[in-house]
Amino acid sequence: MQLIVRLLNGIPDCITRLYYTAVANDTSTAQPSAGQAPSASAAPAAPPAVQLSRWRQRQIPVIAWIAYWFVRLIGPTLRLEIVGIHNAVQIRDKKQPAIGAFWHRCIFPAIWIWRRRGIVVLNTVNFDGQWTRRVIERLGFGTAQGSSTRGAIEGLTALAQHLEQGRHVALTIDGPRGPRYVAKPGAVILGRRTGKPISVFHIGLKSAHTFRKSWDLFRLPYPFSRAVMFCAPPIQIPADADGSVLKEKQAEVQSSLELVQDIAESWFALTEDERDLIRDDWRQSGLCRPLSALRRLNATESGQASPELHKSSR
Repeated sequence: MQLIVRLLNGIPDCITRLYYTAVANDTSTAQPSAGQAPSASAAPAAPPAVQLSRWRQRQIPVIAWIAYWFVRLIGPTLRLEIVGIHNAVQIRDKKQPAIGAFWHRCIFPAIWIWRRRGIVVLNTVNFDGQWTRRVIERLGFGTAQGSSTRGAIEGLTALAQHLEQGRHVALTIDGPRGPRYVAKPGAVILGRRTGKPISVFHIGLKSAHTFRKSWDLFRLPYPFSRAVMFCAPPIQIPADADGSVLKEKQAEVQSSLELVQDIAESWFALTEDERDLIRDDWRQSGLCRPLSALRRLNATESGQASPELHKSSR
């Protein structure tokens, strides 16, 4: 473990430069507003191509190979617990596809946990997207090209088509370059257009390297780390939702993402009794309360003082 830590501490600047390289975006497509829904009936146009130097083109297969084997070597060692699994099961039982939404920060464990399910992921068309596309497709994902900064409407249109064909889709809702922990409206737009539920989740890691210089504070788990994934209740967007309703639903998505993140990233600092309290509460459909509320309730019932909530590791 110490050897791995030393290696990771020696290469984060290099990896960060390779992964988060700024790409010129002179021809970017504007991000659609919450009131501008993609048309699933029309064939999506391809997003504008990104011109890369020969050096960048040569980096793509090398970085993709390294990243893929990082996932394949570390992924099987993760010790995962899922809380709120019934929220995902109810979508499966209804035999309908869903829109997965999560922060860019936890993309590494997410692509391992959800591999080989045919989920279609919205993938940026810039340099980062070209090598990540190779990685996630080898892990059994499909890809739709586009992002909030380039090819947004084309990407959402492609995702809408996949949803109507019965495929699950997913997007890093604060990607591809932030601002961190601010949900963009793509999931809400898709939910209204297709009638499919939004499934929010977050994955917390006990032992991981955090890339402090990256915009998303990306986390790379150490081998054999414990992990916990919280799945929130699905969010449904009415097909006739007007601007005010869409704004409310966008706030609901943001709040749900913050809830699962706060609990997942505080998880390994909690006592086992506190974790049991959360597990019991989240097993009850519709009761997915933050730990602070559960502590107040427990303190009221037991007559004990409520301790402070551990700060999340944002």
